[in-house]
Amino acid sequence: MDDVIVWADVPVTDLARASAFYGHVTGRAVTPMPGRESEVAVVGDPGGRVVSLDLYVGGTPTHDGPTVYLGSVGDIDGMLARVVEAGGAVLQDKLLMGDMVGWVAFVEDTEGNRIGIQQPA
Repeated sequence: MDDVIVWADVPVTDLARASAFYGHVTGRAVTPMPGRESEVAVVGDPGGRVVSLDLYVGGTPTHDGPTVYLGSVGDIDGMLARVVEAGGAVLQDKLLMGDMVGWVAFVEDTEGNRIGIQQPA
């Protein structure tokens, strides 16, 4: 089955700070977007099946609107700990939402965005 969501834009005010946060929390490389090094960074493998995050300067970081969920790769507790280590905050600790959804938690990144974290049940 093809993924429905293939890309997510996350507005930031400080690209270096946001890049450090998402790199630490996900354990993935954060690299400049080709041709837009001063404006955009990518988390993950743009050529792979993993949804990539486009961190861009502009827009308004917020708790409102759509929520991007990061996959915890089976380590939601570790990911929540890394959020705090990287300067973010846990807004809602993990909560089991049933077998179909699994565990979810909500965090605030260093820019003020509300981000979900999910782990299968």
